[in-house]
Amino acid sequence: MRTLIRWAGDDPDREGLLGTPGRVVRAYEEWYSGYNDDPRDYLKRTFEETGGYDEVVVLRDIRFESHCEHHMAPIIGRVHVGYLPRNRIVGISKLARLVEVYARRLQIQEKMTAEIAACLDTVLKPHGVAVVTEATHQCMTTRGVHKTGVTMVTSRMLGVFRDRAETRQEFLAAIGMHGAVHVANGNG
Repeated sequence: MRTLIRWAGDDPDREGLLGTPGRVVRAYEEWYSGYNDDPRDYLKRTFEETGGYDEVVVLRDIRFESHCEHHMAPIIGRVHVGYLPRNRIVGISKLARLVEVYARRLQIQEKMTAEIAACLDTVLKPHGVAVVTEATHQCMTTRGVHKTGVTMVTSRMLGVFRDRAETRQEFLAAIGMHGAVHVANGNG
């Protein structure tokens, strides 16, 4: 960090910068703490007492902060997660923690969206999983093309959310997208 401070044109021994290398290390430890956790662990504790509930479960607007693997610049957005339980449900805080684990790694949005969906599908084995991620990428807003106000949307639809348009539409309506995501060519 001292080298980067020098490279930027400042003096790492200047009073205001003396503690900066240590602060940056602590920030990086927090920002990239997702590598220390197994996301499947958050989904291990499930509940079978659902009172006969057999409809879609949706948790929307899960805010996240990540960093792009190309520039290590912030990606800030929200994830919407839905699943149609087979016979087990998971606590909603666990869905938010699942998003957090993947967000606290160097990422690209497409991969993060797919990882969240795949983990839910593998561990819970529901009838289907839907994940939509909306985010702004600081690597594009603060450098390069400098385009602000741009949001990238990615989705991954598995099981009934991929195969049944009405189930997909139910999820999209629940998150306020009303059919904005179309599944084609096996990618979603």
